[in-house]
Amino acid sequence: MAQLSAEKRVLRADLHGDRIRAASGSMVAYEGNLDFKNAGMGGGGGMRAALKRAVAGESLSLMDVTGQGRAYLAKDAMDVLVVDLGGDTLTVESEHILAHTEGLRLDVQFAGLRGMTSGHGLATTTVTGSGQVALVSEGPVMALEVAPGQDLVVDPDAYVGSRGQLSMNLVSGVSWKSLLGEDAGEPFSLRFTGHGLVLVQSSES
Repeated sequence: MAQLSAEKRVLRADLHGDRIRAASGSMVAYEGNLDFKNAGMGGGGGMRAALKRAVAGESLSLMDVTGQGRAYLAKDAMDVLVVDLGGDTLTVESEHILAHTEGLRLDVQFAGLRGMTSGHGLATTTVTGSGQVALVSEGPVMALEVAPGQDLVVDPDAYVGSRGQLSMNLVSGVSWKSLLGEDAGEPFSLRFTGHGLVLVQSSES
C-alpha cells in the first residue's frame, strides 16, 4: 500500500504498484516507473462531485499517480502534514489537500453562507475512510482540542480542518482584523463546539 511521509515542505509518496491522488501540478520530482494522469472533473469523483463543488464554491483539481516508485510533491513551499485516518472523517478546506491514498473518499459538505470577510466558502471537503491524507498550510499546524464546555473560536483564514464530533457556527462581531482596518465586510469567526480536534495554521494571511 502507498505510504505518505512529510519531510519539511515536501511530501514523499512511496508507491508499490498502487495509486494515490495528488493536487494537479504538485509533482516536483519522481523516481522509478510512475505515471501521472488528470483525475478529471470533481477531483476524480465524477460529474456529481464537480457540480457539488461548483455550487458550494469549493475548488479541487487532482491527478492520479500510479506505478512503482517514489514521488516528491509540494505546493508553494508550504508546510506539509500527513494525517492518518482509520475509518473516521476529516473535514478540511479543499485548498489544503495535497494528496491522499486509496481507501479514502472525498465529498463536499455545505456548511452555510459564503464567507463575508475572507471570501472563503463555508463549504468544506470531507475525507472519509481508512488511509492517509497530506495537507499543506502556511506555517506549522496546531491541533487544538475542543471539549464539552470548552468551545474554540477560530479566525476563518487560519482554519485548516477538523475531526471528531464537532459543530461549526458563525460568530459575527468585531475581530482582531477589523481593529486593524483589514476587513472588507462583516467580520466573523468560526465557533466550534462538541468534542474533537481543530487544525489551525500559524499564518492567517
